[in-house]
Amino acid sequence: MSRADWMEEFVGAITITDLDGKILYLNQKAAEVFAADGGSGLVGQNIFNCHRPESAAKIREILKTGKPNVYTIEKNGQKKIIFQSCWTAGGEKMGLIELSLEIPPEMPHFVRD
Repeated sequence: MSRADWMEEFVGAITITDLDGKILYLNQKAAEVFAADGGSGLVGQNIFNCHRPESAAKIREILKTGKPNVYTIEKNGQKKIIFQSCWTAGGEKMGLIELSLEIPPEMPHFVRD
């Protein structure tokens, strides 16, 4: 199994872009999530064409500063946590990675010291 194989079957949606916003990779889950928008056919398209101007500005800020953006959403009754961050190679920023993970309706929370 190659290192990329685990991403294809990962339970969460994984989207990877280059620094210009070109979509380089969508795993199976991301292709399913974005099926109405083209699914795996989005690879090669620009992520900035898929977002509102304020969202595109936030993505550009992440790519500029390297500071992650983490938030939760609810869509069609399903809660998700979205984690957006730069991905790097050799310490150099290469683009954006977005992870979208479904949150169970009842999720335990633990505070550990």
